[in-house]
Amino acid sequence: MDVPADTPDACPVCAQAYDSVSDHERGLMINLLDNERYRRVCVEPVDGPRIRFYHHTHAQAEIEE
Repeated sequence: MDVPADTPDACPVCAQAYDSVSDHERGLMINLLDNERYRRVCVEPVDGPRIRFYHHTHAQAEIEE
């Protein structure tokens, strides 16, 4: 996992604030069922065989209606 330096101010997938970003080039597993810190992770493909993850806290993932 790499932490990129060139990240946008808002998540490019859902346009909301995020807590952190990570880049991955190999397999990974996501389980947020009982995660105390993060509620949602948005996934965006980036250059090459890489995937960028935007980690949203519970408060950041709340949807106002």
